[in-house]
Amino acid sequence: QVQLVESGGGLVQVGGSLRLSCGVSGDTSGRFVVGWFRQAPGKEREFVSALRWSEGTTYYKDSAKGRFAISRDKAKRQAYLQMHSLTPEDTAVYRCAAGRGLITSSVGQGAQYGYWGQGTQVTVSS
Repeated sequence: QVQLVESGGGLVQVGGSLRLSCGVSGDTSGRFVVGWFRQAPGKEREFVSALRWSEGTTYYKDSAKGRFAISRDKAKRQAYLQMHSLTPEDTAVYRCAAGRGLITSSVGQGAQYGYWGQGTQVTVSS
């Protein structure tokens, strides 16, 4: 069983930065992947970024490239999402997710992830 706990959300001004953390407990073997998704009010959940826990390969939504960076600290069992140049369009609940055996073409699909955190709110004010 895997449990995920997010932290680090909050209120930030346009152009600001935030770092989200996802604490990972449980088994991280078996081509383990950690992803970040977000959902804004009235909108569907969307993929932001993902990372292969073992080798560190990263994936990003196009709009996140260059602004967001996903990383992990295996020893601390933490995954991070560093976000820069935030805009009001980044306002959403951000959720950490985890799954196993995801192929590259599926890392952006929420249905492929079997474990989810409770989410953390990010609000970008203009």
